[in-house]
Amino acid sequence: MVLPAPDLDDRRFQELVDDAKRMVQQRCPQWTDHNVSDPGVTLIETFAFMVDELFYRLNRVPDRLYVTFLDLLGVTLHPPVAATTDVVLWLSAPQPDPVVVPVRAEVSTLRTEQDEAIVFATETELVIPPRRLAHVLTQAAGADPQRRDDAVAARVEFPAFAPAPQVDDAVLFGLDGAAPSCVVAVRLECEVHGVGVDPTHPPLVWEARDGTGWRRCEVEHDGTGGLNRPGDVLLHVPAGHTETTVGRLAAGWLRCRVVDPPHQYPPYRSSPIVSSAAAFTVGGTVTAVHAATLTDEVLGVSEGVPGQSFLLERHPVVPSGSPFVVEVADETGWTEWTEVDSFAGSSDGDRVVRLDRSTGEVTFPPALRQPDGSLRLFGAVPAKGAPLRVPEYRTGGGPAGNVAARSLVVLRTTVPFVDRVENRRAAHGGVDGETIDEAKERGPLALRTRDRAVTAEDYEQLARRAAPGIARVRCVPARTPEEALGVRVLVVPDAAPAPDDGHRGFEDLIPPDEALAAIATHLDERRPVGARVLVEPPFYQGVTVVAELTARHRFSLERLRTDAIAAVNRYLDPITGGPDGIGWPFGRPVQAGELYAVLQRLRGTEMVDEVQLYPADPRSGRRGEPTQRIELDPHALVFSFDPHVRVRAGA
Repeated sequence: MVLPAPDLDDRRFQELVDDAKRMVQQRCPQWTDHNVSDPGVTLIETFAFMVDELFYRLNRVPDRLYVTFLDLLGVTLHPPVAATTDVVLWLSAPQPDPVVVPVRAEVSTLRTEQDEAIVFATETELVIPPRRLAHVLTQAAGADPQRRDDAVAARVEFPAFAPAPQVDDAVLFGLDGAAPSCVVAVRLECEVHGVGVDPTHPPLVWEARDGTGWRRCEVEHDGTGGLNRPGDVLLHVPAGHTETTVGRLAAGWLRCRVVDPPHQYPPYRSSPIVSSAAAFTVGGTVTAVHAATLTDEVLGVSEGVPGQSFLLERHPVVPSGSPFVVEVADETGWTEWTEVDSFAGSSDGDRVVRLDRSTGEVTFPPALRQPDGSLRLFGAVPAKGAPLRVPEYRTGGGPAGNVAARSLVVLRTTVPFVDRVENRRAAHGGVDGETIDEAKERGPLALRTRDRAVTAEDYEQLARRAAPGIARVRCVPARTPEEALGVRVLVVPDAAPAPDDGHRGFEDLIPPDEALAAIATHLDERRPVGARVLVEPPFYQGVTVVAELTARHRFSLERLRTDAIAAVNRYLDPITGGPDGIGWPFGRPVQAGELYAVLQRLRGTEMVDEVQLYPADPRSGRRGEPTQRIELDPHALVFSFDPHVRVRAGA
């Protein structure tokens, strides 16, 4: 904590008046009327008021000096962090040629009379290639795939799975190429033969094959009701989708696989029948950031002296994933000067600059006079008259970018054949810039770490500095004897919960590769020699809560069910859940008794009849046996996975 700043003079208005009256009695005993109506007393109070104001300004000096000391230590304010989200661009119709969405294409919210539009820009170029179905295979669990291309071409019916479908039975669809980050529509002609399942909760998962295995696809819409009627299945294909070989056939593979049915839902009793299949791309997904990118900004002209400073046109500057550079013109062209945190380790030939991202101030290396009278340069100095420019930087950020799901609906950049745009999930990660008071609290920590990672707290503090947008960070020792000199830094990103049920997507709890790389690079430069650092997300133990409630008389059953699911998701949240509401504690087990208390507190709950916990794998969807207590690894967090609540009416 920050040490309390002392008051240089703690006297206040009334004390000054009383002191003046006592002095009047000593120096001028003839003055006997000390009431407030006396003109002399009025003058005393006037001067006391003015002196009180001076004391207030005087007592602000320690705070000002404290901030000045922090500035001498090199403590600068953290800039805002820009929110990010994935936006889906839908084609007006399948196209015969690739559709290219350029980098920095802008999408925004609707502009209203009260609110300005919030603008996002795409981070990378998106190519939506035309794809069609090339191969169809069926594969029973543990068996070799069977080719069904001839049956599809002749529109001959064939079973999608074994006659009595088992877990891991699959039907595979091979595209004529990879479709990474695309939305693929699989059009099927099916008959109602896959009896026994609930069409709204079929025991199926759709997956795409990348270079290492099968990854789950998000299903936007399943018009087949679990392969039981003609319709389209819209799939969001992962970014790692590649062309691979299955059954000696090279294609961009997708598959529909049988899994254990959700709790209390029936499995297949017979296989669905497929008579026709087709596939085509209808859109694509790209990451967008709440920041504007400025290019080729002219800083000014060098004066040829050390310690020059220039201001960028826009600030604050938010991280962009690429290093900040300044280009200096010389006789050979443009030479890059890269950003460093400090000039302390630089020599007179290093082309380096410092950037204060909060104020947008770019500083070139200084020169310091040594005890022998010579000047030492802490970096190269641009030649006099050399033009300076910044090729690219981002500005913006802040919590205003944490927009709700499906609110980015305006495509501000014209892209041919793109019909509409939307963000399927809420944007997250937008954080305000650091305030002076927050920097004053961080100052002693920066002084203690001295920019070196020694203790676990040092690693955590430096990780937060490298990525201010992360929600939680924990440093733990390595688990294996071979990694005795290593540490693991577990990072939990900030993710916005769904507004309806308070649930966070599992994918949103995995930090982006860019954030992990930034933290790893920052720590690698500050770790002790010989120490190994691994930066990764924590292990998330999925927990499926199955509960039965009795509602109060005349209370809405559906509303109580919705509130109960939201309460479970909030309590088991790794960021804001747990007993204290600051995130589920690492390694804390989950007990059914706690969920009884959470559900009983809900308005409308008459009685909690039963609560069961199922350990679950959030990636595969597999669940274990019911229990009343689920143990967690000491460095693991909990994740609420597909809770089920049944509510019955009370008497």
